[in-house]
Amino acid sequence: MSGYLMGNYPPQPVTFVRGAGSRLWDVDGTVYLDFLGGLAVTSLGHAHPVVAEAIAEQARTLSHVCNLYGTTVGPEVAETLDRLIGGGGKILFANSGAEANECAIKLARKWGGAGRYSVVSTYASFHGRTLATLAATGQPTKHEPFQPLPEGFRHVAMGDIDAMDAAIDPKVVAAVLVEPIQGEGGVNVPPKGWLGDLRRLCDERDVLLMLDEVQTGLGRTGDWFAFQHEGIRPDVVTMAKALGNGMPIGACWARADVASAFVPGDHGTTFGGQPLAAAAARATLAVMEAEDVPSRATRAGARLRDGLTAMAGVSSVRGRGLLLAAELTDRPAKDVADAALDRGLVINAVTPTAIRLAPSLLVTDDEVDEALAVLEGCLSDGDLC
Repeated sequence: MSGYLMGNYPPQPVTFVRGAGSRLWDVDGTVYLDFLGGLAVTSLGHAHPVVAEAIAEQARTLSHVCNLYGTTVGPEVAETLDRLIGGGGKILFANSGAEANECAIKLARKWGGAGRYSVVSTYASFHGRTLATLAATGQPTKHEPFQPLPEGFRHVAMGDIDAMDAAIDPKVVAAVLVEPIQGEGGVNVPPKGWLGDLRRLCDERDVLLMLDEVQTGLGRTGDWFAFQHEGIRPDVVTMAKALGNGMPIGACWARADVASAFVPGDHGTTFGGQPLAAAAARATLAVMEAEDVPSRATRAGARLRDGLTAMAGVSSVRGRGLLLAAELTDRPAKDVADAALDRGLVINAVTPTAIRLAPSLLVTDDEVDEALAVLEGCLSDGDLC
């Protein structure tokens, strides 16, 4: 059946048919330990019973109406997200992280007014694959097949406050868009204090600070949002992945005065915030709060980091909480990820020399230890040399 699909993904070595918690089953009944979480999406693990029941009940009740009419579920999710971010904002729902970032870019341009349309982001960033979010993404090799991309995007090195200072011309720049930790770029953590310096620059020049928390948000780094580790207050926050525990939903939060730049007709999406996806998000957030997933991510992440750091063949570990990358000394990351899959562990090569781990925020100590044992076996296998 895969012959009917476009070839935009590489050949898929495994076909999964079922999941439960941190486990996946393929078509042959082989069981895998999932330490990638659908790229940090299945935040509560696969088929969480509370989320599954909420989706089923909503499907029996009301699955969709267009955004010309109100529903009860979406506003409840928006209220919770606003509280977790710190309050004082408004939410626009989307279906993905790219769409949430597209919303943020459009909002920045509308807020900036005539002549102030440029967005500054960082090299190695990843903000999506729509034309605008691809232009914001700081990976030139991804740009080449799709030139000319939309104008109005600049890139500087993450952590270089002097370069950012030079790039933020308040006459043309409306916003800065950065990830608190770069996910697809390699789980790269900026220097401590950089976000605070960036906040200061944006304040001085009346430029929006927009934080892409699509991969880092909702407990994964040990706080509800990664920016909260730095004690700053952003103007715009985007999120998706973990929000629906597998259901497609994203959101763009903006400070209320910034959000007011949008008026009816400025932006929209047919499915954004519809009841079925919003019901999944409402249930996901309820479980997250009940389980205190930021604390769980801190504890489990420390155990995982300690195990990786002590492992022969790992030169360093970067990231925060349960979003980690292990830099390898002498093995190609793809070879290690392939070997892990053969041994029943799902991870991925986030760069040619680093593997990424982003398990469920409800992962157990035994599952962490099991994953570490598999990785240790892969790295000690002479056949991978």
